[in-house]
Amino acid sequence: MENNLAEFGKTFLELLSQKKELVVITMTDVKGSAPQNLGARMILQDGEIAYGTVGGGKVEAHCIAFAKEFLNDKHGTKVSSQTWNLQRDIKMTCGGEASFMFEKYNTASDWNIVIFGAGHVSQALTRLLLTLDCRLTVIDNREEWLSKLPDDEKLTKIHSLEMENYISEIPADAFVVLMTMGHGTDVPILEKALKNKTFTYLGVIGSDSKRNRMEQELQKREVSKARCKEFICPIGEKIGTNTPGEIAISIGAQLLKYRDYNL
Repeated sequence: MENNLAEFGKTFLELLSQKKELVVITMTDVKGSAPQNLGARMILQDGEIAYGTVGGGKVEAHCIAFAKEFLNDKHGTKVSSQTWNLQRDIKMTCGGEASFMFEKYNTASDWNIVIFGAGHVSQALTRLLLTLDCRLTVIDNREEWLSKLPDDEKLTKIHSLEMENYISEIPADAFVVLMTMGHGTDVPILEKALKNKTFTYLGVIGSDSKRNRMEQELQKREVSKARCKEFICPIGEKIGTNTPGEIAISIGAQLLKYRDYNL
């Protein structure tokens, strides 16, 4: 029976520290015949059994298949409860029902956000985003502004005199937000991004006039007109005032919208 909490807890913490995706499967209810005891637990790491069992055979195979689909739902809930009829849903000869809880761990990296600039709005936006389930990187060429950001295990601070060089380190599925000191530092970052990458979200804080000026400069740097249309500026939802805190909320709302609706 895989419901020894001490053994489960020790193994779970060891696996969690490896920073790989986990799904914990727990049998939460049984009606009629069932292949395991209530409370049986199993851990899948990268889709493979790393600990325990919830009964083996068809039940376990069904749980593993569901867990893999659950992990692929990148922006859905972290917990799911499922009840299956053993004959109808799993094609077993014995009768009864079994209920399972599925819990995802180490999936915060599914939402990777990179902010260029650590100024006033970035300070507010960073603190807002750290309350969400994401992995956050902030890059600036000013150490004094980076030092004002909170220390958090989800936050990576990078000091770089040539911020555009970090573009090559960013995965394509990242959400990239530019809010540096001005268009003079934004344009080199944009140029490198538009010439070399296509990100899930690429936005620049600013006005329509700033966007027009940046597009002109990018075209002089041989960025095509088509690619110049692939970044968002101004960014944020049309809500709130121009205070850093409310601007941060409007940008956070837009990031969530792009994340959840695949815009």
